[in-house]
Amino acid sequence: MPSPQALHDEREAQPQIHHIPSGFSDHFALGFTKLLRLTADTFFAKRYGHRAIVLETVAAVPGMVGAMFTHLTCLRWMRDDEGWIRTLMEEAENERMHLMTFIEIAKPTWFERMVILGVQGVFLVGFSILYLLSSRTAHRVVGYFEEEAVISYTMYLKEIDEGRSVNVPAPAIAKHYWQMADDATLRDVVLVVRADEAHHRDVNHGFASQLAGGTIDETKIAPYPVHATDIRVAA
Repeated sequence: MPSPQALHDEREAQPQIHHIPSGFSDHFALGFTKLLRLTADTFFAKRYGHRAIVLETVAAVPGMVGAMFTHLTCLRWMRDDEGWIRTLMEEAENERMHLMTFIEIAKPTWFERMVILGVQGVFLVGFSILYLLSSRTAHRVVGYFEEEAVISYTMYLKEIDEGRSVNVPAPAIAKHYWQMADDATLRDVVLVVRADEAHHRDVNHGFASQLAGGTIDETKIAPYPVHATDIRVAA
């Protein structure tokens, strides 16, 4: 059973950087995110490794969906994408590498694999419809998703620092992808993953604001960790 204290800590945690919602679109995006957060807190509590496996499977969907629809829109209207497609594709790949890393750390159970299949299918269809109806709302949802991801990984760091999660050596795939030292640990992995999520948070909030008629302040985008050009680990 989930720990009551774990659930309390998760629900009380607030993002350090938060986009204040304005209008129906933003409030819908925030409400939808909080609903999914409540579900994740109840189901996983503080099993952060297993939570990451399921949630990163979902997190890799928006970038691919956004890139596809942006690509098709640019083809139809014969206009430049302003760098959005490459950015969103890289985001999708980055989230997939998060998944591949945490699979090595927290081996998913048969039940969790079935949950992944169901959740990803439902989310893919739902997010695609949302993106077609309102790409602004879709990017705002991702921005709020990433706010919550930063919270979760911050709590994961606390678990490691307080000894409730073992600080195991970093998987080879993580050391290669983030160009980490040979003695890197799980804590180091969580730090760079959290930095990735913070970057995605700011980029997607920026996209949503641009679609609403605003501008992107690149000085406020969290820095992106260095990533390997070749994501495959040599045999």
